Amino acid sequence: MPRLSDHPPRLTAAALTAALIAALLVLLPGSAAQAAPVLLSQGRPVTASGQENAGTPASAAVDGDNATRWSSQFADPQWIQVDLGAPARLSQVVLRWETAYAKAYRIELSTDGAGWSTAYSTTAATGGVATHDITGTARYVRVYGTQRATQWGYSLFEFQVFGTSGADPTLPGGGDLGPNVIVFDPSTPNIQGRLDEVFRQQESAQFGSGRYQFLFKPGTYNGLNAQIGFYTSISGLGLSPDDTTINGDVTVDAGWFGGNATQNFWRSAENLALNPVNGTDRWAVSQAAPFRRMHVKGGLNLAPDGFGWASGGYIADSKIDGQVGNYSQQQWYTRDSSIGGWGNGVWNQVFSGVQGAPAQSFPNPPYTTLDTTPVSREKPFLYLDGSEYKVFVPAKRENARGTSWGNGAPQGTSLPLSRFYVVKPGTTAATMNQALAQGLHLLFTPGVYHVDRTLQVNRADTVVLGLGLATLVPDNGVTAMKVADVDGVRLAGFLIDAGPVGSPSLLEVGPAGTTTDHGANPTTVQDVFIRVGGAGPGRTDVGMVINNHDTIVDHTWIWRADHGDGVGWETNRADYGFRVNGDDVLATGLFVEHFNKYDVQWNGERGRTVFYQNEKAYDAPDQAAIQNGSTKGYAAYKVADSVTVHEGWGLGSYCYYNVDPTIRQDHGFQAPVKPGVKFHDLLVVSLGGKGQYEHVINTTGAPTSGTSTTPSTVVSFP
Repeated sequence: MPRLSDHPPRLTAAALTAALIAALLVLLPGSAAQAAPVLLSQGRPVTASGQENAGTPASAAVDGDNATRWSSQFADPQWIQVDLGAPARLSQVVLRWETAYAKAYRIELSTDGAGWSTAYSTTAATGGVATHDITGTARYVRVYGTQRATQWGYSLFEFQVFGTSGADPTLPGGGDLGPNVIVFDPSTPNIQGRLDEVFRQQESAQFGSGRYQFLFKPGTYNGLNAQIGFYTSISGLGLSPDDTTINGDVTVDAGWFGGNATQNFWRSAENLALNPVNGTDRWAVSQAAPFRRMHVKGGLNLAPDGFGWASGGYIADSKIDGQVGNYSQQQWYTRDSSIGGWGNGVWNQVFSGVQGAPAQSFPNPPYTTLDTTPVSREKPFLYLDGSEYKVFVPAKRENARGTSWGNGAPQGTSLPLSRFYVVKPGTTAATMNQALAQGLHLLFTPGVYHVDRTLQVNRADTVVLGLGLATLVPDNGVTAMKVADVDGVRLAGFLIDAGPVGSPSLLEVGPAGTTTDHGANPTTVQDVFIRVGGAGPGRTDVGMVINNHDTIVDHTWIWRADHGDGVGWETNRADYGFRVNGDDVLATGLFVEHFNKYDVQWNGERGRTVFYQNEKAYDAPDQAAIQNGSTKGYAAYKVADSVTVHEGWGLGSYCYYNVDPTIRQDHGFQAPVKPGVKFHDLLVVSLGGKGQYEHVINTTGAPTSGTSTTPSTVVSFP
C-alpha cells in the first residue's frame, strides 16, 4: 500500500515545539493586577513576499524552533507578516536573525492588513537577537526589510511578537473540572448509588442536555456495575488501564428500547481494567460509542440481552483476554488491539493491527483483516500523576499492531492541566478564542456550549479535548471550529450539533488550497462526532471538511438525523457529510449516514479508508429528490474523477427508503477506474427491500433484490 511519504514534495512545516510563555499576574503597589505579556505569534498564520526555497517557508519563523528559518529571495525589499487573529496590545518584538540579516528594516503594525504604521525602524542593525520594545494595538505585525547586510536574502530563525490579547486580562490555566465530572477513589462511599443515579437520568435521554464524566482514580474497586447511558463517559485516571481495576462491569444494554441496541449512541469507556462478575462484560452499543484503552480480563459481549439488533461500533487500543461475541452487530471496527478470539459476523467486520483477529475471509465469514494499521496515534486522555492532573498525548505509530500500552509505559508526552483552559458551561466563544490565542489548550468539561463565532485553533500541537461528550452548537450560521495550516493539532472527545441557521460546515481542518506537508506530525480527529438534527432543527452544507494534508480521522460518526426533533428532508437539510480535499488523509473507523447528496466526497490524492459504514437517507420523498443527473442517487462514497491513487478496505452502504420503497440507487460507491484506485471487500444491502441498489461500485457488482436483506459484495475493485 502507498505510504504517507510516497508523494511529490510539498513545503515542509517545522516541528512546532517551543515551550509556552507563562501567563503571570504582576501586582504593582497601589495598582490592579495586570496581565504579563505572552507570546502571541507562535503557530499563527504567516505570509511573506517570497521564500528562497521549499525548505525555508514563512511558517518556519513562527514555529518556536530555532533550528528552522524563513529566508527570502535575494533582493530588496522583502517582508514577512504574521496574523495574530485578533487585535492585541503589543509590547515587544524579538527577531532572531540568521547570518543573512537585515541592515535596514521597519516593524510595522496594522489592524486590517492594508494600512500600516511604523512602530520601529533602523538603518544600522547588526543582526543576532534583536529585541524591540514597542507600543500599539494591532492584529497584523510586519517586518519590512529595505537593505540586506549580505548578498543573500533576509533570514529569520524566529519572529516573535509579545503582548496581551485585546483588552482582556490573561486567562488562567487549570482549575477544577466542574460539577458534572464525578471523581471516585476506592474509599469513596456509595459509588454504586451515584452511578445508578446518573444512569436513571441518562438511560433514555437520547437528545437531552445532561452530560457526565466519571473518573476513577488508580486503585481497585469491588462489586460495581457501572451502567452507561447517553452522554456519559467512564474513564480511569492511571497512565495504564491496569492502574485502575473494577472487579465488576461497565455495562451498556438496551432495556430502555425494548432490547434493540441500534440507538445506543454517544457514550464511551476508556482506560480501565475490568474483571466481569460473570466472566463476560456487555457493551451493546451502536455508533459514537468508543471502547478505548480497555483491558477486559474475560470476554466481551457486543449484543443486547436477548440478542436484539445492534448497528455497529468501535474498539481501539484494548486488550480482551477472552472471546469477543459480536452476535447481532451489523458491522464493527477493531484497531490496534489484542483479543482472545472473535465470534460471529453479520455484514462487515474489519480488523487492523489486531493480535488474535480472525483471518481474512470476506465475504464468508465477512472478515476484513489487515495485519497492521498504516498510521495511528491514540487519543489524548486525562490522568493523575500523583495528585496532579495531566493530559497524556500519545506518540504517532506506523504499521502498528497491538496496544500502545502493553509493553511498559506508553510513548508520548504529558501536558499539565495548568496549560489547559478548563471550559465550563457558560463560557463564551470569545473567551475560548482568547485562551487559544494566549497559547492554552482547551479541556471542555461536560456541557452544551453555544458558540456565536468560530473557534480558531491556530497554534501547532494544540489539544482540544472533551469530557462527557461536551457539545458545541454553532449559532448564527457560523462554522463551529476551524484548524489552521499547522502541525499536530489533536481534536478529541466532543460532539458538534448543527444549529437552526445553516452553517457552511461544522468542522474544518485546514484552509482550502494548503500545500503544507504535515506527515511528520499530523493532526488527529478522534471521537469527534457531527450531528444535524435530532436534538432540534439543524442545517449545514457539509458536516466535516479535511483540507490539511496527512490528517488522521480516527473514529467519527457524521450523522444527519433520521429520528428525533427537527427531522425532515428539508428541515435538517445537509447535502454532504464528509469532504476530503487534503492529500494523504487516512480514515480509520468512518461512519457517515443519511446526507441528502454525497455522504463522502474524497477529492484528495492518496487517501485511505479502513472501515466505512453508511446508510443512505431514509426520508427521500421520491426518486426525483435523489436523482443525480442521469445517475440514480448519489453514491455513499465518491472518489473524484481527478484522483489517481486511493484505497479502501471493508466498506459497506445500506439503504432503507421507507418513504418511497421504489427508489433505486445506481451504486453505493463511485470511483475512477485507474490502476492506483483500489477497493477491497465492499458491500451494499437493501434493508427489508426498502429501496434497492443496481450495483455495488460503478457498474460492478450484482443488484440487491427482494426483502431478504442479503448483501451484494465485491471482493476486489477494479
